This record gives sequence, structure tokens and C-alpha cells, in this order.
Amino acid sequence: MSQHSKLLAGAAAIALLTGAGAAQAQTEVQWWHAMGGALGEKTNAIAEGFNASQSEFKVTPVYRGNYTETMTAAIAAFRAGEQPHIVQVFEVGTATMMAAEGAIYPVYELMADAGADWNPDDYLPSVVGYYTTPEGNMLSMPFNSSTPVMYYNKEVFEAAGLDPESPPTTWPELEEAARAIISSGAATCGFTTGWQSWVQLENFSAWHNVPFATQSNGFEGMDTELAFNSDLHVAHIGALQAWAEDGVFKYGGRRSDSAPLFYTRECAMYMNSSAAYAGVTANAEFEFGVAKLPYWPDAQGAPQNTIIGGATLWVLQGHEAAEYEAVAAFFNYLAEPAVQAQWHQDTGYLPITNSAWELSQEQGFYDANPGTDTSIQQMTLNEPTQNSKGLRLGSFVQIRDIINEELERIWAGEVTAQEGLDTAVERGNDLLRQFEADNS
Repeated sequence: MSQHSKLLAGAAAIALLTGAGAAQAQTEVQWWHAMGGALGEKTNAIAEGFNASQSEFKVTPVYRGNYTETMTAAIAAFRAGEQPHIVQVFEVGTATMMAAEGAIYPVYELMADAGADWNPDDYLPSVVGYYTTPEGNMLSMPFNSSTPVMYYNKEVFEAAGLDPESPPTTWPELEEAARAIISSGAATCGFTTGWQSWVQLENFSAWHNVPFATQSNGFEGMDTELAFNSDLHVAHIGALQAWAEDGVFKYGGRRSDSAPLFYTRECAMYMNSSAAYAGVTANAEFEFGVAKLPYWPDAQGAPQNTIIGGATLWVLQGHEAAEYEAVAAFFNYLAEPAVQAQWHQDTGYLPITNSAWELSQEQGFYDANPGTDTSIQQMTLNEPTQNSKGLRLGSFVQIRDIINEELERIWAGEVTAQEGLDTAVERGNDLLRQFEADNS
């Protein structure tokens, strides 16, 4: 928050305490979220900014653990009749939330019922497409959306005789650069990856315009089957398995556990969320660049566009109308260009509205911070297709666990890429059939 914003917020807060507004009780709503650490502080600051901007409503943010823990807690609370008004749910929980009939209050209905002056058309199509009905109505409020990018150590590139301003754009180029770096002794590892299922399979599929699952990745029905054991997927994961043997690729964990491999200069390149930008900036004591994900040049239709991760805000049923007016007012505040632009610039999450993107451009943010618009370029490179709109699969949290287990067996050399991906597809399909049966 700028010094000017802080002064305004402070003045508004004093007015609440000393003015006539203090005599009337505020309508309070609870917002359960999964933002810990520095992101949690910035999340709390958004709530504080809203609370200071007016005197009628108050949003109370509550950290409930990681994404899985927060969603699980909200579902349990709803069953007990103790649900919050707003809960942050990561993108892979979308199908589960949609299937919870009677539990959610669709955002488009909430905003209409509250008479909110709201423009859903301002949101980036590649963001809202993930969370809309077939008619284009928004079910949840986009908040922290990200997409994977590639960070690279410019100093290591230079030490290896590579152009630090020309990162590899294809997988063959990446292999060549990695081997040159290792041979030079500038680093002992070419690249690592965070969130391996999200980056190396889910976004890999979208980036190469191939299906991750049938039925438009689940958007057209629950009778979907996983498809990430195609020849292209097997070739890609097989290449990573081979590269793991000689240091071109090093596995560092299921989520963002691999970050220290990049921070300590062990690995020259690091693929993870655009929202990892703040962490890289804080921990990398070297000059780094941000590049698009590599692609296989012989894959027809590549590169297409990447898909989002992150989370949206879902509204839960069971509260008073006045409280939903507070939620609508808060969502309108979230959509303000200055609020969205600040969140984007502070965190590396996408500017989820066109207005926030334009404001960031006007403010010179991308000129001053080269590479920070890479995520937007990737997301908007081409119009999304049925293969690159996103994923809407039931039980996907558990399916990701299965994928992680099988990928780890592949990296360990226990199974081939074909065997591991075939097993992951078979096990995942069993969960999809159960989800379909439970929700039909």
C-alpha cells in the first residue's frame, strides 16, 4: 500500500471510531483464506483497505491453512451450520464446489440480488472461463490467479557463455543450454520444477493444445476420462526421466519444495507459478529473468496458451441478506483497478481485469520490472480452445496426489513413463467414476 493509501486508510479508520458511523453496528462477514506468510499479510491488507473505505461493513479474514485444508474446513463447517460467508478455493476444487448444490451462492446471482454495479466483462476471458457456467455466468469471484513461467539465472547463463537475454524457448534448446551450463561448471543442474502435475502435465497439455481429459477436460460433462498418457505426454515425461539421470532435470518436491534448488544456484532454471515472483525476488541473490514455458517444436499447435492456477472466492449459503450485501460491496472493492493492480504488482498473480492490466502498463510497472508480463502474454497468446480453457474434474485434489505418486516412481526409475502415466490414468479414472456416481 502506498503512503498516500495508508494515510487515507488511517483517516477512514479514525472516522469510524469518532464519527456518527461508530454508533451503528457494522455488518460483519468472515473470509476464510489459504494465504500464509507474506501473501497472508497482503491479503489482510486488502480486507483492512476495504474496512477503512466505508463504515457499513467489515470483512474479517481468517487463515485456515493450505488450499486443501481450507476447502475441507469450509465443507465441514457448512455441514455443521457454521460456515463462513466467503471461502478461498483453489482451481482444482472447482468441480467439487459446483457439485455442492445448495451450498454455494453463485457470484452472478449474488451481485444481481444485491443490485451491485459490477462489470463481469472486465475480467480476462482466460481467467473467468475456468469459473463460469456454459452460459458465461461467473460462479465464483476471481482473486489470485497465476500461470506457470520459467525463471532463469542470468549470471549462470553468462558464466556458461550463453546469452542471458535469450532464454531457451523450446525443450531441445533447453536441453542444449542445460548441458552447456553443467559442462561449464556454472551450475550442477539444468532445471527443476514446482507443482509437477500442474506445470508438466496440466499446463503442458494446454500449451501444446492436446487434451488432458476427454469431454473438453471435463467442461462438457462428468463422464470424462483422463488422457495424459498420449504419445506426446509419454515422450515428454520420458525425456524428463532420462534427463534426471544426468542432471539436466532435478526433482525437488510436489509443491514449491524445489525453490531452494534455484535460490542456491544449484539449478539454472526453475518452472513454477508467476506468483513465485515475490519469493524469487526475495531469495535470489542474483539477476534473474522470467521466460515463457518451453514447448516441443514438432507438436502441432504449440505454443497455444497456458491455464491458470491459484484460487477464487466462493460464497456460501445460509446467511442474512444484509451480510450478502456486505459480500457484494467487498467484491466490488476487490474489482477496483487500483486494488487489483497493487495485488498483481506485489505478488506476481495475474491482473485479473483488463482495467488492472492497463493501469499497470500506465504506471510503467512492466517497463521497470521486465518479465512480469510474461504470464499475461502466455495466457493471452491465443484464444483458448477446448484443450486450453482449463480443467473441471471431480476429485481432482486426490487425482493430483495419484499423479504425484506415479511421477515420483518414474523419476526414481521404478517404472517407465508409459507405465507410470498409464497407471495414473487408470487410478484417476476410478475416482472420476466414483465422483460421477456420487453426483449423478
